[in-house]
Amino acid sequence: MAKTIQHILVCGAGTMGLGIAQTCAQSGYNVYLYDANPEIAQNGIQQIEKQLHKLKEKGKLNADEVVGILQNLQSISKLETMEVDLVIEAIIEDVAIKRNLFATLEDVLPKDAILSSNTSSLPITQLATQLKRASRFAGLHFFNPATVMKLVEVIEGAATDKKVIDQLIAFTLTLNKVPVVAKDFPGFIVNRVARHFYVEALKLLEEGVATHEQIDTILKANGFKLGPFELMDLIGNDINFAVTKSLFDGFHQEPRFRPSRIQQQKVLAKHLGKKTGKGFYDYNS
Repeated sequence: MAKTIQHILVCGAGTMGLGIAQTCAQSGYNVYLYDANPEIAQNGIQQIEKQLHKLKEKGKLNADEVVGILQNLQSISKLETMEVDLVIEAIIEDVAIKRNLFATLEDVLPKDAILSSNTSSLPITQLATQLKRASRFAGLHFFNPATVMKLVEVIEGAATDKKVIDQLIAFTLTLNKVPVVAKDFPGFIVNRVARHFYVEALKLLEEGVATHEQIDTILKANGFKLGPFELMDLIGNDINFAVTKSLFDGFHQEPRFRPSRIQQQKVLAKHLGKKTGKGFYDYNS
C-alpha cells in the first residue's frame, strides 16, 4: 500500500512556490518552504500570511482557519534529514541547477519520498537521468496563480512508476484541483497549445501590425480575461521566454516556436513584468 502524503517540501519561494505552499497548507498538509536564500523563504511565509488575511477580510476564511493554515507552514534554511513524503520543486528553469537540487534531496530524504518538478517545459526524463530512484520522480505542473487555477499537469517520465502517478493524481484531487496526466513531450499539453497565444502576439508587435496595448484590448474584447502581454508580465517575461526557448529547442528549432527578440530584450533589460515593476507595461506609476 502506498504511503500517505502528509509532509510536503516546497523548494523555491518565488511566486509559484508560494502559491503551491499556500494551496497545500490550506488543504491541511504540513508544508516546509525552502529557498537557497533563507531570508526569501522567511519573507515568503509573511507574504502567504498577508494573502490569508485578505481571504479572511473577504469572508472566505475565518480567524481560526488562518491560524491553522499558518501552523501548517514552516520555512527552513537548509536541506537536511527530515520526514518528507512529497517534494514539489519550483525553482529556476535550469536543468543543471534542478538536477543538483534533486541529487541533494535524494541523499537526505526518505527513500520512499516522491520528488516532483513544477517545470513548465523541461523534460522530466532529462531531469531524472542522474537520480538513483528515477522511478520516484515525476512532473507536477501547477499554473499561476496556483491558489486559484484548477488545472495541474501530472507528467510521467520514461522511468516514472505508475503507482507514483496514481499517488500524485490522488494528492492533486485533495487540493481541489483537476489533474491531467501528460506524457513527457516538450511543453507537455498546455504550454504547447498556449505558446502560440504569446508567439503570434509577439510577431504582430515585431511586424508593427499593432501595439501591445491594441493586441491585448482586441483579445480581451473577444473573451480572454487577460491579453497576451498582460499575461506575459504576470508570468514573468524571463519565465515565458525560457519556456518558448525550451519548446523551440525541444522541437529542433521548428520556426513556429521561435522566441521573440523583443521579449529577449525585455529579459536582458530586466523588464520582467509585475515582479520587477516594468515589463510591456509600467507598474510603478
